[in-house]
Amino acid sequence: VQLVESGGGLVQPGGSLRLSCTASGFSNSYYTIAWFRQAPGKEREGIACIDVSDSNTEYADSENGRVIIANDNARNTVYLEMNDLEPEDTGLYYCAVNLHQGLSLNAKEYIYWGRGTKITVSS
Repeated sequence: VQLVESGGGLVQPGGSLRLSCTASGFSNSYYTIAWFRQAPGKEREGIACIDVSDSNTEYADSENGRVIIANDNARNTVYLEMNDLEPEDTGLYYCAVNLHQGLSLNAKEYIYWGRGTKITVSS
């Protein structure tokens, strides 16, 4: 199983970014991909997840509608669009896959992880 994140970078406060997570190495039709953020000195926290079999989603309440998660099954890719970024959003962003059906933002339920992509929000 391999997950590769991309799309991070430097963005000004109030800006937007779209992250991509491309999955490979498995053939399950039912799986969930989640995005997590790890800010410097803080624990990893869930942002959003999507069940690719039916595109059902779950978002962390703390995101206040700033993010959108979507899947493109033809490309085995899940996207995370992030808007109104703030300096507090700075950190490493990881995607992870749960090879079973069901939504969860609990990092302990995910076994396979990407290496992360870094977002820095700064003026």
